[in-house]
Amino acid sequence: MPVQTAVVVLAAGAGTRMRSKTPKVLHTLGGRTMLAHSLHAAADVDPAHLVTVVGHDKERVGVAVTALEAEMGRPIAIAVQEEQNGTGHAVECGLSALPADFRGTVLVTAADVPLLDGRTLHALVDEHRSEPTPAAVTVLTFTAPEPTGYGRIVRLPHDGEIAEIVEEADATEEQAAITEVNAGVYAFDAAFLRSALGQLNANNAQGELYLTDVVKIAREAGAPVFAAHLSDSAKVAGANDRVQLSRLAAELNRRTVENWMRAGVTVVDPSTTWIDVGVTLARDVTIHPGVQLLGTTTVGEDAVIGPDTTLTDVSVGEGASVVRTHGSESRIGAGATVGPFSYLRPGTVLGASGKLGAFVETKNADIGAHSKVPHLTYVGDATIGEYSNIGASSVFVNYDGVAKSRTVVGSHVRTGSDTMFVAPVQVGDGAYTGAGTVLRFDVPPGALAVSGGKQRNIDGWVQRNRPGTAAAEAAAAAGPHHSSDLHETEKQDLKDGIEQ
Repeated sequence: MPVQTAVVVLAAGAGTRMRSKTPKVLHTLGGRTMLAHSLHAAADVDPAHLVTVVGHDKERVGVAVTALEAEMGRPIAIAVQEEQNGTGHAVECGLSALPADFRGTVLVTAADVPLLDGRTLHALVDEHRSEPTPAAVTVLTFTAPEPTGYGRIVRLPHDGEIAEIVEEADATEEQAAITEVNAGVYAFDAAFLRSALGQLNANNAQGELYLTDVVKIAREAGAPVFAAHLSDSAKVAGANDRVQLSRLAAELNRRTVENWMRAGVTVVDPSTTWIDVGVTLARDVTIHPGVQLLGTTTVGEDAVIGPDTTLTDVSVGEGASVVRTHGSESRIGAGATVGPFSYLRPGTVLGASGKLGAFVETKNADIGAHSKVPHLTYVGDATIGEYSNIGASSVFVNYDGVAKSRTVVGSHVRTGSDTMFVAPVQVGDGAYTGAGTVLRFDVPPGALAVSGGKQRNIDGWVQRNRPGTAAAEAAAAAGPHHSSDLHETEKQDLKDGIEQ
């Protein structure tokens, strides 16, 4: 029977150095909270049991764990550390969530080391089980040129094996000079761990139960202790304040961008490109400078994104082009073009070979294949068929101050500039509208809708009603001009209407 693995993720700390009302482990980088990064890494080893130890702000952290449980499709137990009495106490709380008869390997990780990945945890488990006699403890270590803040790895002089881990507050001057340090990630034999935790005491500078003392207990009992040295120290770097978090975010992004370039994506300027870990890119995508691809955004083969574009949870089809655009929770079809200066709000669906041009805003809008909204237009709560064209400066008037209503535009429709679609309204297939039309009623298929009457000019209106203005002076200099054929009464009526 294969040896089972359980993972205990420590997420109980207060994280006071973040100086934030948000729990430390819920701060984000790369599109995930630090807690989510740690639980995804833990899940990669396919453990029989996955436990998160919560403490400070346990309600909020617990809700986040439950949400991740649903997202990842696997159970995640929650253990509560009511009082933060040290890492040894936290792990003891975590073990209480495991079956009493669990026998196997217990991995212990922390929720504030967001770059730790499943591959590293797999390697630690393999090292732990590599000898004929399984280890009681295997410690993940790394070399830190500046080891301040880390527990020091003290090795035996005769064979170089680990003798103990000494916390910095308890280290002698000689021990403090050691640069091999504890990464805070361990593999334990479950039976030994239960026994050793019962032997911990708080006789140290912090007055806490140190998990690191388990190594010394193992040595004194003659149990095997292994060390797995990690060359890539960034994987176990912690984020205790916002400065450290920003550095880790930049490092995570650098690795993410490089991985995509090696997979066949062209990134013109990696230094200004940010890609979340949940993003999926196809081969031969091109990303120009100033692009942020966030959330679960997906980009199809040969698509071109940017420059200066932010997409969050957006699906971009093959061969599409998205330039200087901000979009979220939307779908862009294959071969479509978007931008520059477009704003795609949630619920936007642009069909294949469609177009959203300059200064176009859309929301909850389904725009069919080959249809175009070229410029200066708002499309909200609307359905537009295929091969239609919406004229410049048009507005889909979807809100009456109380409720929102939908506009439906058919296929092969041509609407003039400055058309107002006052919802709810339908425009039939093949219909046209004139420039400046206000649509308050349905337009039958093939009809031309116009709402303005014949243009009428009132001569001399500016000089009479705006005397002394620059416009009046310019009109006077241009000389008399008579073009109106209105009756004097009609002129007065129109004049009164304009003035009102």
